[in-house]
Amino acid sequence: MTKPDSQKSSTDSRVSGEDGRRILRRDPRPHLFRPISFRSVETRNRIMLSPMCQYSAVDGMPNDWHLVHLGARAVGGAGIVCTEAVHVAPHGRITQHDLGLWNDDQRDALARIVRFVSAQGAVPAIQLGHAGRKASVGRPWEGSGPVTPLDGGWETVSCSGLPYAAAWPAPQPLDIDGIRAEIEALAQATRRAREAGFRILEIHAAHGYLIHQFYSPLSNSRDDLYGGSFENRIRFLLESLDAVRREWPDDLPLFLRLSVTDWVEGGWSMDDTIRLVRILKERGDVDLVDCSSGGNDPRQSIPIHPGYQVPLAQKVREATGMATAAVGLLNAPDLAESIVANGSADLVLLGRGLMADPHWPLRAANSLRAADVSWPVQYERSNIF
Repeated sequence: MTKPDSQKSSTDSRVSGEDGRRILRRDPRPHLFRPISFRSVETRNRIMLSPMCQYSAVDGMPNDWHLVHLGARAVGGAGIVCTEAVHVAPHGRITQHDLGLWNDDQRDALARIVRFVSAQGAVPAIQLGHAGRKASVGRPWEGSGPVTPLDGGWETVSCSGLPYAAAWPAPQPLDIDGIRAEIEALAQATRRAREAGFRILEIHAAHGYLIHQFYSPLSNSRDDLYGGSFENRIRFLLESLDAVRREWPDDLPLFLRLSVTDWVEGGWSMDDTIRLVRILKERGDVDLVDCSSGGNDPRQSIPIHPGYQVPLAQKVREATGMATAAVGLLNAPDLAESIVANGSADLVLLGRGLMADPHWPLRAANSLRAADVSWPVQYERSNIF
């Protein structure tokens, strides 16, 4: 597994000068463009396409849009190209237009994308998720509000019967058999992700979706083994990780996206995250924590600005020794470089920035004067970089 300070030790070397003194030779490459390894997987740089829903699937099936969208980011130089949230069950989709991995046809269609992304030198990654009580909503350009069963939606489930917001329907609380069924669906989706050829798996446990609903006291009002105490509220997450690791090879990395704070008084906090990540570090099944925040309560108050979540990733990294990823408005190459160079995080995730410019990594490499960057030979004569 990767150590958080690995980029400092693996790229510098000491040699002897003519007078016998030891000279430290530093890697001339920008930190953003130095490889990093997680278990058996090495990435060509520290840039990862953040999972960004495209709301363009039919019955959970990927299509040419997904191939071109993800393939273009691989061609554009990202080190890790991650799918949008791929849902483990039909009722776990955010919208009816989201990707799924509950059948083999979906697996086979995703495998086509995996092959193309890999052929461009990027590491193919997949994020698996379940929206819980935040499922069955419209697409952003349709208002993102709840969609009723009469309009093509479905009944949602969660740890408790608490709705996300006042105007939202109350979800059906999962009983023990229901919890086991959701965890098994995650395990089977993990198996299919492995069979499709993905090299990194990320579990979506953030942004107010099902796993987050369990661990946050704002959404969990249970009084059994899955509610109440901190240990009980994280039980669903830990059992989910156990199920995933039974299907995901030991030599392949497992990432976990967390909402590090709810940004609401009385909700999940940074202290809770550090406590959880120390447990994960001791268990050894998670290789990196993707540090996001919020999404579980409309009362949240988030101080949004470029790099606003970087301190979250840095604090988790420093307090636990776990590798972390920073995400959120990191579109300036100098900012992205400083995050890795200063040890604030091990990876930089770009979502909207890479949506707007699939060649952001190549442009950043030029801006940071990176050498030995792999450029698509088909585009070299454009002289636009």
